[in-house]
Amino acid sequence: MSVLFEVKSMFLRDIKQQEMKRLGILLFSLGLFLMQGRAAEWQWFVPVSKVIAPETGRHPQAFLWIPEDCMQVRAVMIGTHNMCEETLFENELFRRGMKEAGVALIWITPGWNQQWKADSGSPEAYWQMLDDLAETSGYGELKFTPIIPIGHSAMATYPWNFAAWHPERTLAVVSYHGDAPRTNLTGYGRENLEWGRMRNIDGIPGLMVEGEYEWWEARVNPALAFRMMYPESCISFLCDAGRGHFDVSDRTAEYIALFVKKALQARLPDTVARDRPVALRKVRPQDGWLAERWHPVQPRRAKPAPYAKYKGDVHDAFWYFDREMAEATEERYARERGKEMLYLGVEQEGRLAPYNPRSHVKVNLPFRPEADGVTFRLKAVFTDSLRESVASPRVEDCPVITRICGPVKKLDDTTFVVDFYRMGLGNSQRVSDMCLLASYDGDDRYKSVVQELNVRLPYPLTEGRRQYLLFPGIADVTEGTETVPLHATSDCGLPVHYYVKEGPAEVEGTNLRLTRIPPRTKFPVKVTVVAWQYGLAGRVQTAEPVERSFYIVRE
Repeated sequence: MSVLFEVKSMFLRDIKQQEMKRLGILLFSLGLFLMQGRAAEWQWFVPVSKVIAPETGRHPQAFLWIPEDCMQVRAVMIGTHNMCEETLFENELFRRGMKEAGVALIWITPGWNQQWKADSGSPEAYWQMLDDLAETSGYGELKFTPIIPIGHSAMATYPWNFAAWHPERTLAVVSYHGDAPRTNLTGYGRENLEWGRMRNIDGIPGLMVEGEYEWWEARVNPALAFRMMYPESCISFLCDAGRGHFDVSDRTAEYIALFVKKALQARLPDTVARDRPVALRKVRPQDGWLAERWHPVQPRRAKPAPYAKYKGDVHDAFWYFDREMAEATEERYARERGKEMLYLGVEQEGRLAPYNPRSHVKVNLPFRPEADGVTFRLKAVFTDSLRESVASPRVEDCPVITRICGPVKKLDDTTFVVDFYRMGLGNSQRVSDMCLLASYDGDDRYKSVVQELNVRLPYPLTEGRRQYLLFPGIADVTEGTETVPLHATSDCGLPVHYYVKEGPAEVEGTNLRLTRIPPRTKFPVKVTVVAWQYGLAGRVQTAEPVERSFYIVRE
């Protein structure tokens, strides 16, 4: 009690010294935190038991999401933790598309085996992970379900190589802001695997996405060469026009969802059993369409057309499922073509943040919180082309900042808050990186434009008073329960926050809201929630997080 009294007294002294205005800021920030948007749910979790991740020295964590009304999983998209896999998987429009298609999602953190070395034990780890998730969830077909591997940037080589070594299990491939198949320019910067003469991905549709603002001809050329080397391959390409390396726009999320739906239609048999492997149909490139590759500057383009009727240069074209897919690609290009450029920056505490063109992430910012220790403010602004001064172009809307990944949540257009989540706090390489994106979606005159930024969070706080959390156990609840109260407290009197590690639940302030449970779920259903408190820099240390689990049971 003495510690609590001293900390409270400390707060009162600070408030008097820093004016009552700061109290208003604190209360406003705490109120926003309680009303913040919900995180996407992941109903199940298993450790990848046959792998030790170099980043953590522990087993990676595999999280599974199944659409709430899914009677049978038709395919599963699997991405490991780089950056944009997480952003895409939790995009509302993308999840809506996967729900319509009956596709489950698995996100693994941290990732491993960027090359996908089949002799390194990775396949065995994958199959065991899927077996474990099948057993835990009740969706036994996960043992046999076709897989859509996806990877971003440094993890974008793995999807192609996975398909080459496991063609019978691969429904489609998505390489996001990354690599061509068999490329000599890998996202992780080392040699690629040699496939050998007999290995290929013929008949497996693959999608390569490259952002306009990361454009590099040397990444595109290997994809075109691959099409010529393997004439039975089905390689689609999207230049993510008006976008960069780190972002996932709603338009791009919907495009990928459409690609996945087309792959399901083309490759799955009419009837799919739950208890045995699926015999996937091969896609014939001759049954699809061709469309010219994207060029940075191009006054005229060949018209997309069915494979045999295409009049452009086939060596400079990519394959698409049908007219709808080809025209969706052309629409993306036409939307940005011929428009003027804008430039973005970020203001922190009224000052324009420095722009470093030599840095991978061009804008890096220190963490400067409000009085509560977790809330901070940033503002997206237009700048001149050198990004040295603020500009005021006549535009229809204002630029905004959104989350890419990391322990951060957006409260409003300029207010953000530390928000730890299921990644956990044991990965020293990632727990401090809050990755955000300033963007303007464009208008009739100006192109879409983006600017990535990084805020480095000091973690953990080790100076000041020690802090401990008390988090009482949570009793099991019956199916149909709507909310579960959370009662964790800090011995320093600071507000405690929560995240859901696993289970059909979302945090709403100091309560869990239980969400709909997929119909074939195996009961009881485990829910794990973690309590955390970041502390106050120089005054109160970061508390050790406390984890509590309970079960949803059927009466």
